Amino acid sequence: MIVVFGSLNVDMVLPVETLPRPGNTVLCEEYKLLPGGKGANQAVAAAKAGAKVKMFGSIGNDSFAQIARHFLESTHVDISALTTSDRPTGCATICVDSAGENMITIASGANLQASSATIRDELLTDNSTVLLQMEVPAAENWKLIERAKQRKSRIILNLAPAQSIPDELIQTLDILVMNQIEATVLALYLGFDVISPAIAARRLSSKYGITCIVTLGDEGAFACNPLGSWSVQALSIKPVDTTAAGDAFVGVLAAAFDKGLPIEQALRRAAVASGLACLTVGAQPSLPDAQQIDAALSRVPTPRRSI
Repeated sequence: MIVVFGSLNVDMVLPVETLPRPGNTVLCEEYKLLPGGKGANQAVAAAKAGAKVKMFGSIGNDSFAQIARHFLESTHVDISALTTSDRPTGCATICVDSAGENMITIASGANLQASSATIRDELLTDNSTVLLQMEVPAAENWKLIERAKQRKSRIILNLAPAQSIPDELIQTLDILVMNQIEATVLALYLGFDVISPAIAARRLSSKYGITCIVTLGDEGAFACNPLGSWSVQALSIKPVDTTAAGDAFVGVLAAAFDKGLPIEQALRRAAVASGLACLTVGAQPSLPDAQQIDAALSRVPTPRRSI
């Protein structure tokens, strides 16, 4: 089972020809209100990939709450433990340009009251995977990581959006997933004298004994752990909206590891899912299911380990 602790948002998606610049107003014809939030997105991605998923987080007592809940329920994510806050449901404004690139501003709202204490100890076992991101209070993440480590759960942290992480907690992780910017931010925080994402990943893996994965957009992803390193290609596509690409990668990766698949297969499935998620507007509506991933799997070769 996958325990997801993270954010739930409603995304206001604005399709624009070009992304606005400071002081610049850009017009578009319409907007869509769609469920989002990195925690919810990754929960849906994992569930659609075939995993049993239980979601923990906080939503408001408002009209956006039902939008945030609907897609989770429809994909059979267990949301019975979500809490209701006196703050509004989180909301993100997402501008998506004609090339599929995006610019996102998030109002955290109820996500700021997400509490790791709502996750019972009996859910944290050596057969569970705990999946976290950085759109809820960092202190709550750190508390959950410490509890999960004590109970021998697999711990996957997606360090997104980029923030620092206490040095002593990094070694308690099993898997750390970052994009290029997030890897650079962490490398600088840790005082590394090099900030190349791949080199930073190697340094993190060597120093802390963890699996470190850096997503590289249309160049795929790079992974390393004390046993070696792997590079996986991206799925060749013409992107429509890249908003959920990273969340698709992480959610499907978590589902693969939770099923006991080796890292080569997990990376391949995650890379395919990430590409497929770029073919539809919106976050959760774009996330592929296991059958769609299987159908496109032959388009990405299985990565090979190098020492």
